[in-house]
Amino acid sequence: MSKVILKMDKALSDFSCIESRWARLGPYYAMFPMEFACNVISRYSKRGDFVLDPFAGRGSGTFAAAALERKAFGIEINPVGWLYSTVKLCPAPKEEVLRRLNEILEISFQYLEVASSMGEFYLSCFSREVLCFLLSARNKLCWKTNSIDSTLMAFILHYLHGKRGSSLSNQMPMAKSTSIKYSINWWKRKGYSTPPDIDILAFFNSRITWRYEKGRFDYSNRGKVVLNDSTKELKVMRNKKARTSIKVDLLFTSPPYYGVTNYHVDQWLRLWLLGGADKPTLLSEKHKGRFNSMPDYENLLDVVFGECAKMLSNKGVVYVRTDYRKFTLETTKKVLLKHFPKHIMSETVDLCKSKSQTELLNNTTEKVCEVDLLLEPH
Repeated sequence: MSKVILKMDKALSDFSCIESRWARLGPYYAMFPMEFACNVISRYSKRGDFVLDPFAGRGSGTFAAAALERKAFGIEINPVGWLYSTVKLCPAPKEEVLRRLNEILEISFQYLEVASSMGEFYLSCFSREVLCFLLSARNKLCWKTNSIDSTLMAFILHYLHGKRGSSLSNQMPMAKSTSIKYSINWWKRKGYSTPPDIDILAFFNSRITWRYEKGRFDYSNRGKVVLNDSTKELKVMRNKKARTSIKVDLLFTSPPYYGVTNYHVDQWLRLWLLGGADKPTLLSEKHKGRFNSMPDYENLLDVVFGECAKMLSNKGVVYVRTDYRKFTLETTKKVLLKHFPKHIMSETVDLCKSKSQTELLNNTTEKVCEVDLLLEPH
């Protein structure tokens, strides 16, 4: 098994300005850099090939594959990531999204009484006008089934929280929803007890107009992302494969890392907007929490990659980005070698720079952040 250091190319020239603008819709934890996704897909597949991502996240790999004229299929268990992925493949027309925005705003006054009783966190996080708008969107947008509603909801999720003045919320991280108690205490300590006033119509008009300024596209005939558990959806796909000619040419994915984060808790506020609980909740459903059980984590990879192996073409390539820490890395290698025994594995180390204790001397240290595992047929 060979090991090399990853040297990233610049964004590909055939990834257009329109696509670049839409590709970055949706802040999400541990997302693929678009340049990286384009680079891998261009290097290890060709136009018309079938690219599969069973851990799609916000759909960067699936979107890049569709934009580069591949057939792309992704699976994502988190509704937030799924919504971003789906909208990016085929955003609704701008005029329809703005029309729907106005409709949601016009009825938002109906939620004033509910908004006023939401509790300290929500009333500190959002102004009453914003909170009424969010409740209206939460109750009226059919984001699972209507493309206009899903596009508008994706925009609202994108700007739901983040830097004060650049989002709908009081000061918060953009990619992660902080806990209720922590947020309240932090706002009080930093003097942010009052949420910012936002002109909702002007706020979204400018941002939606910017996103559409270069154009839009429809990649629904090339790409699709399904909201489901990969251990279940892949079996459905394999049954379809028996009746059709589905053959995966490139398996390109990044599974969740062992013991690192809980994607559903990290997105709890966005999940609330989609109809979920009004506070961070540890879900009992399988594969929806933090992976702290070593046997369960290995079993997840074993089932998913085992199903993928049954669909990979004879000349198919496997490209997996994973954590550099020992258990995740060694478990991923073990499972991949088990299910792709006729492939040759090479290991690529991705270096990131972080400030060291000598940062005042302008020194930086390079450390391994992630490892890419490439499996190519003999």
